[in-house]
Amino acid sequence: MPELRKDPLNDRWVIIAPERADRPNSFLRARADTDVANCPFCPGNEALTTSELYAVRPANSPINSPGWTLRAIPNRYPALRTEIPISRTADGLYDRMGGTGAHEVIIETPEHNGGLAKMDAPQIAQVLRAWQVRMLDLSRDERLAYAQIFQNVGTPAGATLAHPHSQLIALPLVPREIAQELTAARAHFGAKSRCLLCDLVAQELTAKERLVHENESWVALAPFASQSPFEVHLHPKTHRPSFEKLDGSELGALAACLRTVLRKLAIALEGPAMNLVLMTLPLREPAHPFYHLRIVLKPTLTQPGGFEWGTGFCINPTSPEDAARFLRQTEA
Repeated sequence: MPELRKDPLNDRWVIIAPERADRPNSFLRARADTDVANCPFCPGNEALTTSELYAVRPANSPINSPGWTLRAIPNRYPALRTEIPISRTADGLYDRMGGTGAHEVIIETPEHNGGLAKMDAPQIAQVLRAWQVRMLDLSRDERLAYAQIFQNVGTPAGATLAHPHSQLIALPLVPREIAQELTAARAHFGAKSRCLLCDLVAQELTAKERLVHENESWVALAPFASQSPFEVHLHPKTHRPSFEKLDGSELGALAACLRTVLRKLAIALEGPAMNLVLMTLPLREPAHPFYHLRIVLKPTLTQPGGFEWGTGFCINPTSPEDAARFLRQTEA
C-alpha cells in the first residue's frame, strides 16, 4: 500500500510505493520494451490495460476497443491511489500520509514508434487537451492539491515502455519545488508589482541570446541557469497562470511551438532520451498575477554524481547560450 513520508532533514516528501516494484523491468537499465505484439498500449491489446477513463475515438466505437487515436487509463502500477482515505499521522519525529492520489497514463497515439516529435501540431494539441480533461476531472476531488503531468522518453529518462505515453500523478499536497517557486514569485511581485516569469520572458525576448524558438503566443528558451545540457523551457508570452484554463487557440499555438522544439532537439541530439514536465498552478487555485505555467524539456545527456546528490548543485557542461544558438540553427 503506498504512502507519503516526510524527511525532517530537508522538508521533502517522498512516495513509498512497493507495488511499483512489480512493474516489468522495474530495476533494469535495458532498453524500453519494443515488442509491438506484446505492447499493452498498442491497438488490439486494450484488454491488457485498465479500463479507459477518456478516449478520442469514433462515436460508435465501443470503450476499450481498437479504433482510438488517444486513450487515458489508470496506471496498472500506481504510485498513489484514489481509494485510499486521506490521513496524516506522526511516527515520533517522522510524518506519514496515506497514499491518497491518482496515477494515470495518457497513451498519446496508436503508433508504437510515434511520439510527440513525430506528430503534427493538431495531434499534439489533442494530447494537450487530454491533459486538460484529466486534470479538470481530478480537480473535482478536493483531497487532491496538485496534478503533475510528465513524460519519460527512453530508458535513461525513466521509461519502461517504448510506446509513446505521458503520465499524470495527482498529489494530496503541493510539491516542494512548486511551493518554493510560488514563494519566490510572490516575493518578486510584492517588491515590484510584476510577475517574475513575465519579467523573465520580456528580458529574454529582448536579449535573444538564449532564444530557441518563438511563435505568436509562445517562446522557447534555454534557461539562464540551465541545470542540464540543452534544457529548454516553453513559456506563454502573456500571463497564463493555469494550464487547465488555456483555450483552444492557445493550445494550438503551444502545440506548434512544442512540435518545432521537439524536432530541433531530436535532430540536433539524434533522438535523445528526455523528460517533459508541466509546471502549473495547484489544483483549484484561483488565477493570480505573480506566477504562470511553463513546460520544461530536459534531454538526458548527463548523469548526476556524488557532488550533485550531496550538494544539490548541478554541473552543466553546455552553456545555455551555446545550446540555444545550436538549436536555433537546427532546421526542424
